[in-house]
This record gives sequence, structure tokens and C-alpha cells, in this order.
Amino acid sequence: MNEITNILSYSDAAILREICNFVKQKRIDHHMTQQELAKNAAVSRSTISLLERGENISLLNLIKILRILDALYVLEQFRVQPQISPMLLAKEAQKKRKRVYHTDAERNSVVNEPEDLGW
Repeated sequence: MNEITNILSYSDAAILREICNFVKQKRIDHHMTQQELAKNAAVSRSTISLLERGENISLLNLIKILRILDALYVLEQFRVQPQISPMLLAKEAQKKRKRVYHTDAERNSVVNEPEDLGW
């Protein structure tokens, strides 16, 4: 929770610096030059340089770069999780069978159990 509180107080420029530092560190951890990363991500080297300096690049290029750096996991927070309302949950609980009911026809077709042998 503390990390979320901290990031809420960051300016846009500070958040951008965090993203830039993250990408640069991931690139270095992968022992890649800007040129190698650019080639693998199918972007120009200047795009990598722009990103690492905190300049604007397209979101699509950022996704390409994160994919090459095996860092797409950072986008998991953007996944929309379906929310079930309490009312819908209660209705679903009511639909569950609580007992077995046989009609007269079903009752007559049920095979009688064998008689008790006294075991």
C-alpha cells in the first residue's frame, strides 16, 4: 500500500522518470545495447533513446520494447477483473438445488432398493 501512496504523490514527470529508469535497467539486465533492443523490438535506436530520456514515444512502441525485455507483466494491473454484484451473487445462490424432487412418473420408475439383510 505504501508504494501506491508514494506514486500518487509523484508528478507526471517523476512517473515518466520511473518508467524510463525501469526500461533502461531492464535493458542493462538483459545485456543489450540500445541498438540491439531497437533491432529486436523493430523500432529505431532513437526511439529507445527517447524513451530512456523521458521523451514521448508511442504506446505501441513501449509495448514492443517491454515484450523484448520480458517485462509485459507490468501491464497486468491494467487487466479488467469482472466484478460480481452482491445481488447477482445472491440470485445465483438461490438457483442452486437444495433438494431432489421426483415426479410421480420418476418415483415409479426408480428401482426399489434391495431388502435389508440384517447386516
